[in-house]
Parts: sequence; C-alpha cells; structure tokens
Amino acid sequence: MRKSNRTQQVLNLPSGYFGMVLGTIGMGFAWRYASTLWPVTRWPGDILVGLAVCIWFLLTLAFITRAIRFPHSVLKEMRHPVMSSFVSLFPATTMLVSIGFVPWFRPISLVLFGVGVVMQLSYSAWQSAGLWRGKHPEEATTPGLYLPTVANNFISAMACGALGFTDAGLVFLGAGVFSWLSLEPVILQRLRSAGELPSALRTSLGIQLAPALVACSAWFSVNGGETDTFAKMLFGYGLLQLLFMLRLMPWYLSQPFNASFWSFSFGVSALATTGLHLGQSSPSGFFHAIAVPLFIFTNIIIAMLLVRTFILLMQGKLLVRTDKALLMLPEEKQ
Repeated sequence: MRKSNRTQQVLNLPSGYFGMVLGTIGMGFAWRYASTLWPVTRWPGDILVGLAVCIWFLLTLAFITRAIRFPHSVLKEMRHPVMSSFVSLFPATTMLVSIGFVPWFRPISLVLFGVGVVMQLSYSAWQSAGLWRGKHPEEATTPGLYLPTVANNFISAMACGALGFTDAGLVFLGAGVFSWLSLEPVILQRLRSAGELPSALRTSLGIQLAPALVACSAWFSVNGGETDTFAKMLFGYGLLQLLFMLRLMPWYLSQPFNASFWSFSFGVSALATTGLHLGQSSPSGFFHAIAVPLFIFTNIIIAMLLVRTFILLMQGKLLVRTDKALLMLPEEKQ
C-alpha cells in the first residue's frame, strides 16, 4: 500500500518541478562556454547537461503519465491562477534540452525544438491570453507570470540561435522583451502594494532575477555573441535584481528548503554565462574583473541547490503531490 501511494505521488508531481532542469542545464551551458575560453575540460558542462536531460526525461514521463491517469489533476493545475504559469516549464525545458543536444545529435535537437515551440506558443495563447478576460485575482499576480510569454520566448530565441535560425530568434526575442516590459510594472506594483506574499509563494520571486539575464543570453545567441551596449544594459539590470534578491534572502529562508528554491537557478546560471561573455570581450576592466567571481558564485549556488535537493530526496521530503501543492496556494476567488 505504501509503495502504491509513493508511486502515485511521483506520478502526480506539480509542473514546477521542471524548474530543477532550468538551473542544472543552464550551469551546464555556462561550463561548456567556459571550456572554450579556458584550458578546462568540457566534461563538467556535458555532465550537468546530461543530468538535466535525465531529470527532464523522468519528469516528462511523470507528467505524461499524470495527464493520462489523472487528467483532472493536470486540468486543475492549468486552471489555477498561480500554478498555471508553471505548466509552461514543460515546453521551456524541452527547448533547453534541444539546445543541449545540438553538439551531440542535431536531428534530436530539431525535433525537440519543434515540439517545444509548438507547445509553448499554444499554451501561452491559451493561458496568457485567457487572463485578458479580467478574472485573474490580484493576489495571484506573481513573477510566475513571466514564464509562459517571457521565459519561453527567450528560450525559443536561444534555441533558434543555437540551431542557426537567426531571424526567427530575433522574432522570439522581440516577443519576450515586450512581454517582459508589459508584465514587469504590474508584477512590481502587486509586490509593493497588494500585501505580503504567502510563504509558499515567496520563492517565486527568484524568477524576477531571470528576465534581464536570460534576455542577455538570448541576445548573445542571435547576434553572434557580440558584447554590445544593449547586452551590457541587460546585464546591469540583472545585477540590480541580484542585489535585490540578496537583500530579501532572510525573508526567503524563513521557510524550510524545498523544490521551489530552484526558481532562483535559471537567473543564477544565466548570470554565469552572460558574465563570461562580457568578461572575455576585453582583457581588463569592469566586466573582466567580475566574470570569474560571478562564475564561482553561481557554481556555489547551483551546487548547494543540487546537494540540498538530493538530501531531501533521500529523506523522502522532496516530492509533493499536485493536490497538496494546490492547497498551499491561494485559490481563485469565486
């Protein structure tokens, strides 16, 4: 009986668990790039990318199985005012995995990219456009709203750049940038003036770190890696968000560690990659000075997340069923 309950728990995981793929594969990309700059082996990057692919594959099996065995659970998550945004992590991570396969086997990359793009555009049209009907509760306006239209379009641009589809990448980059600019004022206004986020949602603020840095990474992907003024401006806003995240760290840490802390990981890993890009553009100066310290910092953060997650897994405390996760979050007002 206990084994059956455990199996059902694994198959009924919230889509937010795909967030573990973001930081892991993003750090893998950073190490791959570092191996082109320094006399270091490519293995750390490939190992991290391989680990992320394995996590993505297991979570994808669980998600597809849940959609078949517990369709009401998936539909409830898709209709939830907060958790619906995190469902878009499935196509987002699918496209990131497609980038990971580029140096290994391009045909798989093309297939995964095609599937991911279709899924992300279809879901964002359904979920994000659905919010325009005026029924979205104000307290459910969190940085998670960036995921369907901002994160997914930036990742689409990154994948296009990796596969050589530069013009398409610019289209996706534009979609992501203007979606970000339209959402940010609304989200920041809610965070400042509509009451404190409940503890279960506080770590979603980690997503706030990602847009500028992931946009910078996407820009490098489609502009040939040129470290121009626009890239430096995006990186500067990302550093400001990092400062804000550090200021609020005691507030986040008032709750025990859980899988939601991975919301910080994609922005952190993008910090490493973009910092290295900017640092290598000149043999001296500001960006050259901070590139290696930031790379070390991001490695420490991702390593801590991996170790703490593994400990939770061994303790049997990592996995939370979707129905229990829904109960921890504010329900949509009737």
